Amino acid sequence: MAAPLSLPHRIWRTMPAGLRRAALLRTSASLAPRPDGVPPAPRGGIAVCGELHRASGLGEGARLMAAAARALGVPVWEIDTGDLAGPAPPQARLPPDGVPLVMHVNAPSLPATLMRLPRALLRGRRVIGYWAWELPVPSPAWRHGAQFVHEIWTPSHFTAAALESLAPGRVRVVGHALTCRPPVPSAMGRADFGLPADAVVVLASFSLASSFERKNPLGAIAAFLGAFGGASACETSSFAASGGGSAGRARGGAGPILVLKVGQAEHWPGDVARLRAAIGDAANIRLMLADLSAPDSHALTACADIVLSLHRSEGFGLVPAEAMLLGKPVIATNWSATAEFIDAATGVPIGYRLVEAVDPRGVFQAPDAVWAEPDIRRASAALAALAADPVRRNRLGEAARAAALSRFTAAPLREALAGIGLDVASCRAA
Repeated sequence: MAAPLSLPHRIWRTMPAGLRRAALLRTSASLAPRPDGVPPAPRGGIAVCGELHRASGLGEGARLMAAAARALGVPVWEIDTGDLAGPAPPQARLPPDGVPLVMHVNAPSLPATLMRLPRALLRGRRVIGYWAWELPVPSPAWRHGAQFVHEIWTPSHFTAAALESLAPGRVRVVGHALTCRPPVPSAMGRADFGLPADAVVVLASFSLASSFERKNPLGAIAAFLGAFGGASACETSSFAASGGGSAGRARGGAGPILVLKVGQAEHWPGDVARLRAAIGDAANIRLMLADLSAPDSHALTACADIVLSLHRSEGFGLVPAEAMLLGKPVIATNWSATAEFIDAATGVPIGYRLVEAVDPRGVFQAPDAVWAEPDIRRASAALAALAADPVRRNRLGEAARAAALSRFTAAPLREALAGIGLDVASCRAA
């Protein structure tokens, strides 16, 4: 039997989650080690610190930066922060003095993360926060973390504008170098995923850990049903890779299918219930709840004809960007970071109206913050038109891949390193 909770612990758990988060943030910010007041001149390479072994957007950002640095010939030291909810990771070899440290840990979690790492890690080096944020103004919780970095790097102009007030003049856009770590699909094909060979497959892929409201899967469902209806005259069967999700196959295999690939589903059963309720008996919408490996996830994207992202906001948009590299046309809300690389020549931007940003989890909230409410009727029309036009799908997919290959390179990292005074050529020669 588990030991009974102490009285203080029981009182702590009765507090609202927001109050608990605020208390932990203030406490960790007061106890965490701080970097040198004046950053020393950088030298020797780059240290990348983050969730390097975790399947998360922040973890992938750290892995992408490490790959980009290696592609530039810059020495890299990788430091895994582990999961804040788990045990502290084994201590890694510290990089030499002067090597700049890039923390792929968002501001609210940064003080607590620094408390788990060797205090010597911050001494004698420039500390950079690599942050993504999905609202046009920062949350008050982010101001605590800004005290622990000399400057901020972000993957998009949208996030940079949002965070400028935290570090005026010290925010730099350093886009993800996806071409240095491109998506490589596994050998899985449509048959392995239980998908008909002749159906138009629409994919909406997201993690519930990234906010149900922000990712807006209900918008994707509504847009699909508006375009194609529910196709109730279906044969239902098990979805081969769904780990318990439902599936339906239209007789004859002619109708379009929406695949909802949902990560971290086991942690958010209430959100899964909302998805099931919205799907109802529409057997042409398939709910995939299994957490796939990265290669299998990329294989699923490769099986799709259209990738759909009717998000309310993105700090970057890894799923749409990776889909572009795989040559897939993306239908996406024309706001926030994805609007920086998806246009009418490379995808289908969807109009929107700005509304108050309300996140029931309390994470994506800030005073006077707004985000986008995509136009579902336009999204439905775009889906129907693109599904009926394979020539246009191919043309957009080819243009998307060419644009992604040109944009998502290591050049922004090279410029950022030069901007802080680190000579890439001298690093290669060392």
